[in-house]
Amino acid sequence: MNFDTVIIGGGLAGLLCGITLTARGQRVAIVSRGRSALSFSSGSLDLLSHLPNGEAVTDLHAGLARLADLAPMHPYALLGPERVIEYAREAQRLLANSGLVMQGHIEKPHFRVTPLGRVRPAWLSPQEVPVAPSPGVHVGIIGIEGFLDFQPALAAAGLRRLGVTATAHEMSLPALDILRDNPSEFRAVTIARVLDDEAQFAPLCDALHALSQEHDVLWLPACFGLTDNRVWTRLNEALPGKVQLLPTLPPSVFGMRMQTLLQRQFIKNGGIWLPGDEVLNTTVSAGRVNALWTRRHEDIPLRPRHVVLASGSFFSNGLIAERQGIREAVLGLEVQQPERGNWTRDDLFAAQPWQHAGVRTDNTLRGWQNGERLENLYVAGSVLGGFDAITQGCGGGVCAVTALHTARQICAREDLQ
Repeated sequence: MNFDTVIIGGGLAGLLCGITLTARGQRVAIVSRGRSALSFSSGSLDLLSHLPNGEAVTDLHAGLARLADLAPMHPYALLGPERVIEYAREAQRLLANSGLVMQGHIEKPHFRVTPLGRVRPAWLSPQEVPVAPSPGVHVGIIGIEGFLDFQPALAAAGLRRLGVTATAHEMSLPALDILRDNPSEFRAVTIARVLDDEAQFAPLCDALHALSQEHDVLWLPACFGLTDNRVWTRLNEALPGKVQLLPTLPPSVFGMRMQTLLQRQFIKNGGIWLPGDEVLNTTVSAGRVNALWTRRHEDIPLRPRHVVLASGSFFSNGLIAERQGIREAVLGLEVQQPERGNWTRDDLFAAQPWQHAGVRTDNTLRGWQNGERLENLYVAGSVLGGFDAITQGCGGGVCAVTALHTARQICAREDLQ
């Protein structure tokens, strides 16, 4: 099977790259092992909240310029501040065109509220997610009886520590009784499959009406809205007070919605989605990847002109940690990593050196195999090295920015041919 581009990995980076390339008329296939880390995310995306030295980033332009000195192998440093900002703006447009209208602004991060009532800086968040409220606002935190993945009392306590008036409540919805009988099935996603049903809107609205009169705003766990925000919009139209949603423990409704809508856009553009599959073997000659063999198509190789590795980090098995070191799992690309004895620090809550491990690339995001740069192999997303997605608050941004840079490199080379 011949393709212009084959993308290994169906998460945020792989999908944004695929959507961009298919919009340019390319024949693109995405090989996806299963649900990506995106389905387990909060649905909010970070761009850059802290520098490697721990300094908070309040001015993105200045922060990106400083990053080049502090972490020259960070993907942002390889691309340069102007490109990072340009790609971030483009990513926001792509998300909106795929049905994901987000709140947030590239120049000024907002502070989203976490399920524990704390605040975290973010670049983009779903419209439903609350930002840090004013001290005078009375917030009602509404849990669902028997739902253990969201604790309204903990969220309310966290808000009160921030000086916000918050009260915890629980509601009972009879339609969920069948799920409540099996705690392992009583999760946000399974609840959403019930509450997204049109027949459940009136009971949900009735359960919230009195509470909405008592508070300025109600915050609920994100247990509806798997494919759109229709239920949330209708609740805000029907109730006297405002309703907002907090992400729950994974799998996340917001993350799964992002995965679903981006995947739908990729297929709508003409992309080929190969689910439940993985690359088992590759043929490389003369510095190029010529063929990929997958588990489900082992007798029929995929023959691409370009390959994008967006296989994810340790969580997605794109990177594998072994006794002797960390390796890239698909092509055996060269990995930048600390010495084996320096993977961790004694302080559990400190930034850990192993988080910086990942594939080494140049500023075109092409990787090396056995000392040779592969001319048609690009790397994007969290499989890259040189950054700490958690402590630097840049995971979603790195995925989006490197995906679009990779797509641009491929398109530029196609235009020259």
